[in-house]
Formats: sequence, C-alpha cells, structure tokens
Amino acid sequence: MTSVLEPGLYIVATPIGNLGDLSPRASEILLNADVVAVEDSRVTAGLFRHLGAKRPMTPYHDHNAEAVRPGLVARMATQAVALVSDAGTPLISDPGYKLVRDARAAGHAVVTIPGPCAGIAALTLAGLPTDRFLFMGFLPSKQQARAEAIAEVAGVRATLVFYESGPRLSAALAALAEGLGDREAAVAREITKKFEECVTGSLTELSARYAEGGPKGEIVVVVAPPGEAAPASAEDADAALAEALTRLPVSKAAGEVAKRLGLDRKALYARAMELKG
Repeated sequence: MTSVLEPGLYIVATPIGNLGDLSPRASEILLNADVVAVEDSRVTAGLFRHLGAKRPMTPYHDHNAEAVRPGLVARMATQAVALVSDAGTPLISDPGYKLVRDARAAGHAVVTIPGPCAGIAALTLAGLPTDRFLFMGFLPSKQQARAEAIAEVAGVRATLVFYESGPRLSAALAALAEGLGDREAAVAREITKKFEECVTGSLTELSARYAEGGPKGEIVVVVAPPGEAAPASAEDADAALAEALTRLPVSKAAGEVAKRLGLDRKALYARAMELKG
C-alpha cells in the first residue's frame, strides 16, 4: 500500500518476537515513511525483509542521539519520520522521549502507533495484580546501586515490573528478595515466541531456579506488591499524637493521626486529651 504521510514524527511499535504481531497500521507507516530512525539497522532490515520492501534508515540510539536528533527534528518539517526500537514500543526503556519532546517543541505533529510491549505482555502472563503497576526498567548492575534502587520502591503498593538479562537474573532476583521480602513473582521470557514461558514462585525460589545460569535473551520480572501493612500499635499512635500535639490543637492532631494511621478519631481524641493533660 502506498500513501502519502503528513510530515511529523510517527512512533511505531514493532514485534517483540512474533512478526505476526506487526499491525497493518504499523506496516503502512513503515512502508511510507520518508526515513525510519532505528536502534540497529540490521534488526530493522529483517523487519523490512518480512514486509518485502526497503526504506531509508538512519541510526538513532544512546550513543549518537544528541548529535543526530537536531537533524531528525528539522526533517520533520517536510518529511514523515518513523521511530522504531529493535523490538516493542519505542521510548519504553530507551531514550526516544527526547526526540518526542524536541519534535513537540518545534511544532511538529507527533503520532503514536501502539502495539507490542514486553512489560505489558508479561503483566498479562504473571497472574499478579494489574490495577496498579510501576515499570522500573533495568536495575543497576552494581550491587550497592541496585540495592538503593530496590529500597526506593520497597514501600510502593503496586506490582513492580523489571527488565533483566539472563546472566544477571539470579543475582537480581536474590537482591529483590533481600530488599522487598520474599514476595510472589514471575519470570517471563521468549514472549510471543514458540517457547514462550512464564515461571511463577517466590523470589527466593526463582533465584535458586536460575542460580546456575539464566536463559538467553531479555527477560521480564514481575513482582507482587507488598502485603497489607500491620495495623498501627498503641505505641505508634502515642508517638504520632505526641508529635502532632507539638504543632496542632488536640482535635486537629487526632484527625491528622486518624487519617494517617487508619485509626478511630474519637479514641485518638480521648488519648490526645490524656497526653495533653
């Protein structure tokens, strides 16, 4: 199909494994774009072979983005520029957002062509809560930085989604168990391919499973949210009331602590009067 695209930026999601997942709309955009900005031209060339066509490609990745971006943005004034990653949805765990930001700042049209995303696909496989989730991308490789990143989200009441590689998988799962507690989790790999797999279990069980070497390719780790917090103790309530009473009248102090700790306001008010007296 040949059609003329309006100038601007087209963000095109591509398959994460199964070429059958390329949407007709994505195919049309790729076949008619004036230029396709790619992570790796060898990877995207394979996609064009599947489409039976060739299109002009230009590299756009971590190492050249700062130098290449101004030229791409300038081209959007008169040309249709498509942006793809090696697999999945651009901007998810890659630097493409800066291209979108600069395209908008220049007044160019920005269009998204949604499709496959490994993180979202893994969520559908894991059997863990999906009403709230936090995408974390790749954890830092160094032990201390990784522990700090995990600590930052330990209290977040949402399912956590991480990207990981085979050689780092067991160590990452062990670090997650140490930093988050032994939560339920899932390891998804080969998503959309013939040998798609999603292994579930506790973080320590999964770490032991992959201790002798993780599978090849990119992997998605999905971790359950923390369990319900233990109810606040009388000591917790007294400490919170004592602090609140240093800056608020009794009624407002009781109301603030009731809301924060989920306790009965009337009981807290009576206790605050005792403390005040």
